Amino acid sequence: MAFVTRFAPSPTGYLHKGHAYSALTAYRAAEQASGRFLLRIEDIDATRCRPEYDAAVFEDLAWLGLRWEEPVRRQSEHLADYQAALESLRERGLVYRCFRTRKEVLDEIGRAPHGDEQDAVAFTGAPLDEAEEARLLEAGKPFAWRLSLERARQSLGGEWDRLTFLEEGEGEVRARPETAGDVVLARKDVGVAYHLAVVWDDAFQGVTHVIRGADLFDATHIQRLLQALLELPTPVYRHHPLLTGPDGKRFAKRDKALTLREIRASGVSAEALRAELGFA
Repeated sequence: MAFVTRFAPSPTGYLHKGHAYSALTAYRAAEQASGRFLLRIEDIDATRCRPEYDAAVFEDLAWLGLRWEEPVRRQSEHLADYQAALESLRERGLVYRCFRTRKEVLDEIGRAPHGDEQDAVAFTGAPLDEAEEARLLEAGKPFAWRLSLERARQSLGGEWDRLTFLEEGEGEVRARPETAGDVVLARKDVGVAYHLAVVWDDAFQGVTHVIRGADLFDATHIQRLLQALLELPTPVYRHHPLLTGPDGKRFAKRDKALTLREIRASGVSAEALRAELGFA
């Protein structure tokens, strides 16, 4: 079987050491398997993606010594693909318009009964009646398309209980999409959201191995459900440990982690950084 993996950053900030570690992990895996390494730009968030961040992705990865296949797939150029996938789910009654704001969703989650204090509660909703939905649409109220877990379970029948994915080092893992709730697949102002776009792209690009950080392990459960609903292949997954700083916190854009461009400007060589990250 051919080995195809990818690194798929969002240009919403400059890459940091954590990104470098993830990219190098996937790149080395492709090299060791004599496989293919793809770069994908996940730029569907037009409000946060910026040209300077986009350009820096290519500069930083080339500086690290990575090479990738051309052309690079940009999600913003393929919104029609995702819209077609969403439409197929809509025609089967598997998605519904949700007019609740983020605050309203969080408030509803907060009112839900909890088991013990560690239980996470996911949002689940239901379609509105036609008259109420028509009224809100007429008023121009924003909405999101949410996947209905209840209807997805009904659609899959007994297959629901047999949904699994292969996690390297762990073996077969039972998928539990119910932990994610009725996730957003698209918004009125954006034709697609993360889960739907990444599942479609991995299948379209023939990705056989998804290698990414452990922070995305939980996302795999809902993505496995989407693969089943859209009749798409399921890759092998590997969720590597997250790189952390001296304070024990993982590197993150929102925390203004030291960026690769800052590291490069300080005179550190790509060879030295690769060695620091365990890729000498």
